[in-house]
This record gives sequence, C-alpha cells and structure tokens, in this order.
Amino acid sequence: QVQLVESGGGLVQPGGSLRLSCAASGIIFSRLTMGWYRQAPGKQREWVATITSIGSTNYADSVKGRFTISRDNAKNTVYLQMNSLDPEDTAVYYCNTYYVARTYWGQGTQVTVSS
Repeated sequence: QVQLVESGGGLVQPGGSLRLSCAASGIIFSRLTMGWYRQAPGKQREWVATITSIGSTNYADSVKGRFTISRDNAKNTVYLQMNSLDPEDTAVYYCNTYYVARTYWGQGTQVTVSS
C-alpha cells in the first residue's frame, strides 16, 4: 500500500522559512521521481518542484532561488525547504509520485504566509 504523508506546514511571517517533509512507504522510493505541488484557495493545483532518482531538480519559475527540493533515500523522505516566503506562497502543499502506472498524492499540509 502506497502512502505519502506530508508534514511541516504552518503559519509563518513574510520573509520567513519552513521545511516540509513527505515520508513515503509502500514504494521503492530511491528509484522514483518525487514532486511537490501546491493549491491555493480558488486556484488550480500547480507544480512546484521535482527531484529525480539521481537527484536532478527542477523548479517552477515562481519559486526558483527560494525553494530547494531534496531527498533522503535512507529515510524514504523528500523535503521542500522554503525561504523568503511570500503571502502568494500560501497554499496546501502536496507531494506526489508516479508508481506502477498510477499517480499518488499525499493528504497535503497547509502553509500560510501572513503577518
């Protein structure tokens, strides 16, 4: 049974930082590309960042230079370090992977950037 469990969200002031975690189980984690997406109120879910099995990364233009995706294969966990947060980053953040012809999503973690 595949499970993705996000954590680390919360309320942070503009300019602050948060680190999100996504713990995976039921998959051969080290072989998979992992992604982070987000969905703001009233908006469609959008891609944020991706990390491949060999550690190559890609970022949406809106977060490039502020967010860093990383992974720890020993812990089956993918991270999203978010710096210089802006109110526009407020959203529910989801991790994601594609495994055995199916896309899996976690339950999401809320990030709110507000003073």
